[in-house]
Amino acid sequence: MPADNGVGKLRANLRAETRETARAKRTELDHAIELATLELSQPQKHPLLGPVRAGLVDPDEVVAWTRRAERLLLCESDRSALRSEVRVVAERLGHLLSRLSDAEINGASVAARFVGRLGALRALLAEDVEAAYQGDPAAVSRAEIALAYPCVRALAVHRLAHELYELRVPLVPRVMAEYAHSQTGIDIHPGARIGRRCFIDHGTGVVIGETAQVGDRVRIYQGVTLGALSLREGRTQCGVKRHPTIEDDVTIYAGAQILGGETVIGQGSVIGGSVWLTASVPSYSRVVAEPASLLVHTRAPSEPTARQLEWNL
Repeated sequence: MPADNGVGKLRANLRAETRETARAKRTELDHAIELATLELSQPQKHPLLGPVRAGLVDPDEVVAWTRRAERLLLCESDRSALRSEVRVVAERLGHLLSRLSDAEINGASVAARFVGRLGALRALLAEDVEAAYQGDPAAVSRAEIALAYPCVRALAVHRLAHELYELRVPLVPRVMAEYAHSQTGIDIHPGARIGRRCFIDHGTGVVIGETAQVGDRVRIYQGVTLGALSLREGRTQCGVKRHPTIEDDVTIYAGAQILGGETVIGQGSVIGGSVWLTASVPSYSRVVAEPASLLVHTRAPSEPTARQLEWNL
């Protein structure tokens, strides 16, 4: 019995200590929560918590609306379903825009002008699909391109976002562009102007900046950048054309970097892979990088296998 009493007391003490530890942990956590709440509620400590806060929209709502508008553009054709779906897209856009603090934005008017452009946007996207079909021998059908090619998805969202950008809608087009970027690996700023029958083959790593202008029937391969020259004081370039102009019928191969607002790639030119270009080229130019020099070290059969290639090849 004494031994049993000793074990019982030990267990009781352990339970008491456990409860005390749990209370201490709760107290510590409660204190940390109160401190974090106090610090995070100070407007002066974060730019999103000042007057700008009233002009923010929920990114998840923007993405949900974008997916609905994208599906409408790509897939819906039944007239009765379209009548209902176009109304939903318009009303939800108006609701999103009502969250913005910019007094110059009339949500209903913008929504009306936007849906009035949907037919023209679908026609543009159909031409993009046709350009991909004609340009890619691996394509089995136009339906495959419309449903499976990342360039079509990226261009669909871009053409929707660009319309809102042109209507001077803040923030929403940029959220749409970043959604498309996350889904496809193709990063197109909503301000970029992209012509008809655009084909972005493969597409991963393509970057097209805000003031870029891309003509008709342009083909772009993966890893291409239509970017700006980097300056230490980048804010001084706001409102200035910083990205290149690509004229009609240009092909830009993988990894090419074309930079600068004064750079113009003339009509019908071909820009080779891995080219770094910061100057204009005339129409029908062929631009290629100097071939790399390859040094090959051959090991004789009697030599041991090196654990690492020697530097003095």
